[in-house]
Amino acid sequence: MSEDKSYYFCGIGGSGMLPLAMIVKAAGARVAGSDRALDQGRLADKFQWLQDRGIELFDQDGSGLVDGSQILIASAAIEDSVPDVARAIALGCKRMTRAELLAEHFNAVEHSIAVGGTSGKSTVTGMIGWILTEAGRGPTIMNGAVMKNFVDSDAPFASSRVGAGELMVSEVDESDGSIALFDPEIAVLNNVSLDHKSLEELRVLFGDFIADARYAVWNNDDEESKALVASCGLENARSFGFSEGADYQALQVEEKALGSSFTMRTGGVDYPVTLQIPGRHNIANALAAIAASCATGVPVDRAIAAIEGFVGLARRFDIVGTANGITVIDDFGHNPDKIAATLATLKAFPGRIIAFFQPHGFGPIKKMGAELAEVFSENLDGDDRVILCDPVYFGGTVDRTLGSQSIVDAITAAGGSAAYFAERQGCGDNIVEIAKTGDRIVIMGARDDTLHIFAHSILAAIANDQRGTDAV
Repeated sequence: MSEDKSYYFCGIGGSGMLPLAMIVKAAGARVAGSDRALDQGRLADKFQWLQDRGIELFDQDGSGLVDGSQILIASAAIEDSVPDVARAIALGCKRMTRAELLAEHFNAVEHSIAVGGTSGKSTVTGMIGWILTEAGRGPTIMNGAVMKNFVDSDAPFASSRVGAGELMVSEVDESDGSIALFDPEIAVLNNVSLDHKSLEELRVLFGDFIADARYAVWNNDDEESKALVASCGLENARSFGFSEGADYQALQVEEKALGSSFTMRTGGVDYPVTLQIPGRHNIANALAAIAASCATGVPVDRAIAAIEGFVGLARRFDIVGTANGITVIDDFGHNPDKIAATLATLKAFPGRIIAFFQPHGFGPIKKMGAELAEVFSENLDGDDRVILCDPVYFGGTVDRTLGSQSIVDAITAAGGSAAYFAERQGCGDNIVEIAKTGDRIVIMGARDDTLHIFAHSILAAIANDQRGTDAV
């Protein structure tokens, strides 16, 4: 369907843009693009990899748009004054959002699985993709994170996979309302909680999402999801969770520092399962993935064998390394539910937590700053530390009056230990200064590809620290 089409991606290096660019290129389209990070000299390896695969890159100055037949792929939030957008308007180019292009491809395939919810989408998408791949189904996978199982020398940024068959699995986004564009055969609903939109808006979006699907997989532990399913009167649906009555239920859970084991009960039969990634939330994610995969015809035992080989996603409780008895973890946590899940996984085991958090925008601080402060206050003890900087900000017209200092003030008022530095470097210096043997440092935040570089720099600084392991 992309043959003879020419797409120009504004922000092609983004976590959602890059995998989609690779999918449409594999479908026969011509693909080019620009990126602010490229102009600023950041993430050179990523852009070289794109160029090596035949994608032409340009400065973000409109120079890559040369005729009206090109289709501009850009966020709806990007102002018309941005040179690429202004040039596209002048040439009369069609403009689409990333979600619109993805939905166009997704809705055209014969069999499809869409993964929605305010938490866990990327992990469940990666799990389903791996199960279906191991089962020989050859799925096309669209993810917002690098799937470690698919990484190799030719695919270091494996956030997508181009399959051979008519089966596609993709995460879908509720934050911009674009989930409404998708028409899945199978809809997976992980949970419904405060994120970018109000609960009232989310109930409408997710309710329509599962009601319109031919088959639904939903979280029996989530009261909001349970209420939506009850109101929709779904006929073809299966639930997952820890609670009694779930069609795919986890029992006899044993959590470990780097994984877990449990018994999965489904259809009256018990199956032992071992995961290579930690946390109760990932047990729930695995149940969702197994349920969705079985809905496509994959046998239960085959789905379990595959999930036991799943090694996770980059920036999802991603252990960077340990130096001087201090472990650094890179994590995508950015909303209250995600952060709570990460902190709960860490608190299940001894050791002080130093939690760095970079909000992914000034808008989210205004919308859920109080909830973010609450989740840190409730999940951390007096010895733990929280350190924040302001969001990375490259331009636009967003209101910047409410920043990360407001979250720090709320944590402190609740009795927690928190510090604010406007710039990330100040945070890094402070973390290295206060870290000591036995600490776990977790770097959290979203929509900034340089956060993993920051995590590695913290580990390197700790490794090179000359104060000795008792002080470090």
